[in-house]
Amino acid sequence: MDEEKAPDFDFDLWSQLAQQEPEKFEALRQQMIDDLITQSPLHLRQRMTGLQWQVDQIRRQASNPMAACLQISQKMWANVLGDNGLLKVLQEPKEILKSLENAPTAKVLSFGRSKPDK
Repeated sequence: MDEEKAPDFDFDLWSQLAQQEPEKFEALRQQMIDDLITQSPLHLRQRMTGLQWQVDQIRRQASNPMAACLQISQKMWANVLGDNGLLKVLQEPKEILKSLENAPTAKVLSFGRSKPDK
């Protein structure tokens, strides 16, 4: 099995960079995030970009890094354990699929193209 190995992450190096050169740290952090999103499957990119935007907003509005970390962690756990979270989907896939089948639908109308006036 040929698996792509994830690059090693040197926590101490990144921690030192964050303390000594915060602007460089932020630029490299953003570049890593952008690279990850770009390398992801096309159908996931919009969702990943949206989630990253939410994380960035939490970080921007938090009073300090620890508060941001706690809020991001709470958001993650809400998406795992919440009403429509990952855990429920994994435990009750038939109920989830049934609710999707019963979701309201709409009829798509087709409109013919009008000919331009000459």
